[in-house]
This record gives sequence, structure tokens and C-alpha cells, in this order.
Amino acid sequence: MNEYLSLAETAKIIGKSKETLRRWDNEGILNAVREPVSNYRVYRKNDVQLLLGNMFNIDIEDKVSNEIVPNNDFSVLELFAGAGGLAVGMEKAGLKCVALNEIDKWACQTLRENRPKWNVLEGDVKNFDFSDYKDKVDVVTGGFPCQAFSYAGKKLGLNDARGTLFYEFARVVKEVNPPICIGENVKGLKSHEKGKTLEGMISILDEIGYNIVPVEVLKAINYRVPQKRERIIVVGVRKDIDLKYEYPKPHNKIYNLKDALKKGELYDKKVPKSEGAKYPAYKKEILDLIPPKGYWRNLPIELQKEYMGKSFYLGGGKTGMARRIGWDEPSLTLTCSPAQKQTERCHPDETRPFTVREYARIQTFPDSWKFMGSVSQQYKQIGNAVPCNLGEEIGYSVIKFLNDYYLSLSKPK
Repeated sequence: MNEYLSLAETAKIIGKSKETLRRWDNEGILNAVREPVSNYRVYRKNDVQLLLGNMFNIDIEDKVSNEIVPNNDFSVLELFAGAGGLAVGMEKAGLKCVALNEIDKWACQTLRENRPKWNVLEGDVKNFDFSDYKDKVDVVTGGFPCQAFSYAGKKLGLNDARGTLFYEFARVVKEVNPPICIGENVKGLKSHEKGKTLEGMISILDEIGYNIVPVEVLKAINYRVPQKRERIIVVGVRKDIDLKYEYPKPHNKIYNLKDALKKGELYDKKVPKSEGAKYPAYKKEILDLIPPKGYWRNLPIELQKEYMGKSFYLGGGKTGMARRIGWDEPSLTLTCSPAQKQTERCHPDETRPFTVREYARIQTFPDSWKFMGSVSQQYKQIGNAVPCNLGEEIGYSVIKFLNDYYLSLSKPK
């Protein structure tokens, strides 16, 4: 099936003029691309589907599954565990969590509250020695923060990265010696310091005995998450293992906000009521004027100028500002603070930010997962998390790799 739509076809499906679509292209709302053969400006069907949600009914039946049963009790050691998004996902996939390290006390309380039997190591990772786990853990994971390194010569070594959290991640991988390690980070890591930071990370993992799988950015919407969140995954396979790791296959079906907050395929009941932040009076007045799927451009011109200030005169769409999410689209990436300017994600029907439980649903946490601390601490924990369903899909890909690895060990040479 042709994956592209012409300008005229797209305008007809969306119900907007060609001029509006050209403006949307400039503003980054819906980007045109060059069709590979003809070189005409066209639109990807997937992008149009994302904008319209399930109103544009293409390839909506999901025929993809990454699910796989582990052949053994595979274990995971997680660093920078946060409130447990990745750990919950890995657990759902079938991996056993042997220990989790996290420095934030509220996130640690969350982990202990929900999984009393998990071994939660609270404190700075550099104060922990993990050598007791050497050759006893199948995968080390960690969402280390993105930090620049100081370069010593052309090739960065482990000691050059001292003082950074990636150094600690690599140190633990070296101490534990798992068959596979998985680092997770923001999409911006790929371009950070013109790609030099990622290059440095790859050379360090190479030095400690790991081959790096070509790095990919995974879009959460392709992995049963109703949110346009993108994460970079760095996978290292121990050099003595001659097996290929494969990323989880993207799903056909894209879930929208209604799938997150209402009863349906993702959840068997509507979202539970909970506490939530409120907008200041002025911001509420502004957002009252925005329709679902609208943003600051929907305001009268004078209000646009007043609300946006100097940003009004700069280029770019800034489509996250004064943004109200529609029921039939995925949420924009959630942030750690739901009411801050430039990243508003307003509820479709009510003029308010998403509540704590709505936030958790958009990140695909189970309703039973309780967050500790103040409301702002809870938002921070959820906003920083890896979506649980994305973690589960990555977990399946790890299990597939480990099944193949241990099967290869049992075969006669």
C-alpha cells in the first residue's frame, strides 16, 4: 500500500485548504516530505493518522506482537530507576528485578510502596559497589542523564568520563559483566555536542567489552503508549557473544488520549479521580479560548502577541504553547510540571492540566501504582519516567536476545 498522500488528498481528508497545510508545514504541525521516486512534496499517511487519530482509519488493526516467553528466570539490575516506569515494563515482560538504584527519596518511597520485595538501593550510584552481582545478572539498564564529557585525545576512555553519571553506568556494567546492557535517554542525546557525547559513550562501552547496536530513537506511540514521546536507546552486547540484538517491532495501531483516560483496550475502566495542578486565573482565561487540538494560534491576534511576548516574532510553530489536547490524538510529551508555560497540555473538555492519575495513564502506569510525596513530586516522578508499555516492549526484545543466547550456549560446539 502506498504510504504517502498528495497535498490535495491530505487537504481533503483533513478538511483544510492547501494554504493551511502549507502554513502547518512551516509551523511544524504537519510536515511535508519529499516522495522518494517523484521528489514531489507529499505527506506520510502515518503523520496524517497521528494528527487525526482514529478518525482516519488506516491500518488500524494491530497485527504486530513482540510478546515472547522467557526460557529462564532472567534478571535485571536497574540504575537511575526513578518511579519505576522501565522496571514495571520489564517486569510485565517477564524479567525479574534484582536491584534498583535511585537517588531521589520520593521515587524510592514510590518503589518500596508498590514493590516491598524489590531491593531498592537509595542514594548516589557512585557510593554503591555492584561487584557481588558479577556474572549473576542478565541485563543492566539505566536512564542516565545526558552530560557532556571533557575529551582527552581522539578516543574517549572510561576514566575521561569520571564525574558523569554515564561513567557510573559504564562502571557498573563493567563490574556486573551482563550479556547485554541498555541505556535510555532523551532524543537530544543524538545531537548533543554535535554527536560527540554519544560517540564518547560508544567508545567507552567498546573499551569495557561491549559492541554497540546501531543506536535508534524509539517513538512511544509505536509501542502502545498514547503519547508522542521519543527516547534514544543505546544497546551494548558483550563482545564474546556473536548474536544480533533486534529492536522491538513497531505496532500498527496508535492509541489516543481517549484510550488513556476512558474505558477501552488499554484500561478496563475510566481514569480514577485524583489530585491535580491548577492554572493561574490569567492562563485559564487564555486556555478557555482554545479548542481541542488547538494552540496559541487559535487566540485573537492581540492576545497572541500578549501571551507569546517576544516569541510571537520568532520563527517556528511553538505548537506546545497554550495547547489543548484532543481526545482523538495522542498526548504531547508530558513534562515534570504540567502548568508551566511553553508546555501546556490542557484537558480536552475542562480547562485544567491533567491530574496525577491522568498523567500516570498517559505514561501507561497501572492504576494500582501509587506515587509518594507532594503532588508536584508525583508529577515530577511520572514526567521523568519511561512509559511502562515502552519498557515492556523493550523487555520482550531483551528476552528474545537472552533466549537465543542461552540456547546457543547449550548447543554442542
